[in-house]
Amino acid sequence: MSNLCRHKLIESAFLNYQPASVNPRTRVKICGITRPEDGAAAARLGVDAIGLVFYAKSPRAVDIKTAQTVCAALPGFVSVVSLFLNPEAEWVDEVLAEVPVDLIQFHGAEPADFCRSFNRPYIKALGMANADLNTMMAQYHDARSVLLDSHAMGEAGGSGKTFDWNSIPEAFYRRIILAGGLNPDNIAAAIRQVRPYAVDLSSGVESAPGIKDVARMTRLMNEVKRVDCESV
Repeated sequence: MSNLCRHKLIESAFLNYQPASVNPRTRVKICGITRPEDGAAAARLGVDAIGLVFYAKSPRAVDIKTAQTVCAALPGFVSVVSLFLNPEAEWVDEVLAEVPVDLIQFHGAEPADFCRSFNRPYIKALGMANADLNTMMAQYHDARSVLLDSHAMGEAGGSGKTFDWNSIPEAFYRRIILAGGLNPDNIAAAIRQVRPYAVDLSSGVESAPGIKDVARMTRLMNEVKRVDCESV
């Protein structure tokens, strides 16, 4: 076979190559980071975002100085999400002025006008225990995404409990961040059933509140990658 023929065959194979059918990549956020080493470990494992909790009553709450230290340990292309629950506007402004935040996550009963008043992309957490999802999705139509958790609307999340994934309308699957009781043991089932845009975990990858477990985060990321690579 001549070199010209060989090159033509290679070119034809390249142009006609069709990759194996795989599912869309599931984004991952690890929330409740309190230590720079945990944020750095999550980034090394390939998470898309980390969450910093600015709600004083949470066992995973951080102050501004700690948040700055965590952010300084992160590489590029890892988004920083600041979580608030029914905050005063002044507290949000203070955090945004001092911490390199990419998105704000509102986890309480904050009205849509309040969420959008800071001129930053925001995520709105919706508690599925008593939510009219269609109405809430319309109310927060300009949110970058909505996060579905197992708590009641307006209450604090982080309960470590799942909710009935069948209650999510299929039309919303690729628009949501799925949270609530997710861990390395059930993440594959959750992704297979819902195929969410992203998943959000906190207690499911911890050894203690606010202390992330590298082994559990590793198992989580391996499971996410494995199920994403399953044939459609």
